[in-house]
Amino acid sequence: MTELKIPRRLTTALMNSFTAGVVPRVGLEHIAVGRKPEVEALLQDMDNIQEGGAAFRLISGRYGSGKSFLLQILRNYAMDRDFVVADADLSPERRLVGTKGQGLATYRELMTHLSTRTRPDGGALEVILQKWISAIQQSLVQKEGISADDPGFSLRVEQRIFEVTGSMQSLVHGFDFAKVLTAYWKGCKLGDDDVKQAALRWLRGEYRTRTEARQELGVGMIIDDESWYDYMKLWAEFTALIGYKGLLLFIDEGVNLYKITNTVSRQSNYEKLLTLFNDTMQGKARHLGILLGGTPQFVEDERRGLFSYDALRSRLIDGRYGSQSYRTYSSPILTLSMLSHEEILILLQKLRDIHALHYQYPAALEDAQLVAFMQNAVNRLGAEELLTPREVVRDFLDLLHTLHQHPDSNFDTLLGKRSSPAQTSASTGAKSSSDENQEDDSDDFLAEFEL
Repeated sequence: MTELKIPRRLTTALMNSFTAGVVPRVGLEHIAVGRKPEVEALLQDMDNIQEGGAAFRLISGRYGSGKSFLLQILRNYAMDRDFVVADADLSPERRLVGTKGQGLATYRELMTHLSTRTRPDGGALEVILQKWISAIQQSLVQKEGISADDPGFSLRVEQRIFEVTGSMQSLVHGFDFAKVLTAYWKGCKLGDDDVKQAALRWLRGEYRTRTEARQELGVGMIIDDESWYDYMKLWAEFTALIGYKGLLLFIDEGVNLYKITNTVSRQSNYEKLLTLFNDTMQGKARHLGILLGGTPQFVEDERRGLFSYDALRSRLIDGRYGSQSYRTYSSPILTLSMLSHEEILILLQKLRDIHALHYQYPAALEDAQLVAFMQNAVNRLGAEELLTPREVVRDFLDLLHTLHQHPDSNFDTLLGKRSSPAQTSASTGAKSSSDENQEDDSDDFLAEFEL
């Protein structure tokens, strides 16, 4: 077997994240299994975005099925392909639109997590602007032979900057966006940190009033709850103009829109989502990709979900010829199916080897024991369809931690303690009348849940 060579900082991130039941930001390539058709479809979307197109995808899967994992690994792929990426989780405080600035809060979260290949952990706004100006300066020196000490050097840089900003002024809110970018350049040229910081504040959506922005930057508009998405389209255009492939937005926890109790507010968010969908699908946005993660209930519930909004339902619903047997991956909705037995086994093998590498011990569990663990998990959950990657990973790491930290423990003994109730009842014979009453109570309890 090939010896694993993974930096300790990555194994630490993987172990900590998976033990806590969350998706790590780094090292995913060492643990990824399955999802090949979905990944290929989304990589094709990236190719289209690079060529000036746009894309909208809704990643649907129940809790623990791997939505966040897929979004995160695609985020890493996008940065490797020289896209600018931004990600945010929706919450009661962050929506697409709201009466208390929830839409602007989402924009601010996306800008906080703005990332590039050289700045993968967020906070890349100023890095992008500095790289743009430096690239212009280097181009003038190398291609046009103008020395940085030349008196006309600064003027030529400014002309090149105006070429980019001027091409954006015809877009919605493009004039003010270009004016702020120019203000940032002037702050760099004059060494005026106050002007630079004012421009960055404006671009991050941190100005609360137009008066304040007008006094500090001479700009009559600010980014607000209604306009934030228009500025995301401007960012997509801008990133493509300065040498990146485009902008990808990764928005997770879409179920928080489903949880909005006020019908008018929920419908307003769905209407905003329809705007995002139409812009990307009809070619009104360029170099922009939007990936939204949510549960099947968020999508399909005809009372409160996306399908309750007829304009979205008619656009998102599958065609009559698609089915589980003949799945296509061109639909706006990508529904994540459960991993196959083979894929789960490969996942467990990877986890076993990474755990052994991180804690520096020889991996002892054999593949047959991994299969036994899988079967135990299926029996315990009661149905194979309920087995999700999150549950498998969490329980398997718990098993590995126990075996490693308690040398006197035994795999077969630990697995036996987790035997299913069905197996236990089979070995003890028929149920007593009290057991039957308890089962009836359980049925009544479960009857309150909607599938």
